[in-house]
Amino acid sequence: MLTGKNIIVTGAASGIGAETAKQLKAAGAKVIAVDRNEPDVPVDAFHKVDLTDEAALDALIEELKPLNADGLANIAGVPPTAPPEVVLTVNLVALKRLTLGLMDSLADGASIVNLASLAGIGWEGEVAKIKAAEGLDHAGVADFCTANGISSDNSYFFGKQALIAWTHENRWTWRDRGIRMNAVSPGPVDTPILGDFLETLGERAEEDMRIMDRPGTPADIAPVVTFLLSDGSVWLRGVNIATDGGMRANIDATSNGLS
Repeated sequence: MLTGKNIIVTGAASGIGAETAKQLKAAGAKVIAVDRNEPDVPVDAFHKVDLTDEAALDALIEELKPLNADGLANIAGVPPTAPPEVVLTVNLVALKRLTLGLMDSLADGASIVNLASLAGIGWEGEVAKIKAAEGLDHAGVADFCTANGISSDNSYFFGKQALIAWTHENRWTWRDRGIRMNAVSPGPVDTPILGDFLETLGERAEEDMRIMDRPGTPADIAPVVTFLLSDGSVWLRGVNIATDGGMRANIDATSNGLS
């Protein structure tokens, strides 16, 4: 399905990123891993980087350009328990900088997949802040957080909301080259940060977890990312796929008076 394609996977050392790298390899792809830690799963190349370091990120972009990558899976992220400026930098600003920095070097027909989150529900109510964050660089994150009320309580929410909105905005941006961008929004996934995720979503998530059969696993999410990176998804543009065991559907149904 992906034989011979060069796919860059950020966050490949653990969780969903590691499982995605594993499944991409099984599908025939050449996996170029990006992380601050070396991955345990087999990959074809590894680039170590701290995404909070703008200069290091720019150097990484230059290193990756010659690949003419066929896909980019933006999976690296930090939990909501990290300082708000770190959350916003890694989960949004660095992700966008890497993607746009590589854009001219991506192969025609390339696929970009952003790992968003169920926490991104309600982005429509944050459009003013999302627009204010357009063009935000590493140096400006702290001041942006202060000016826009981004704190430990909402930094994870806002970062994922802005990422979903950015994915929708770019539904046709690179259509002339056949390059598409989509997103995947997991619900609670059984990784070391599951507790952080549930704490962030609060009572709503606790109630939904009580009626769900189980939390997800990286093996539930990675196949969706892999599909979006494959040629089978060429007609999907700017979509955000809820991959959450029905949690998003439950929220939508119950909030609109359906059982």
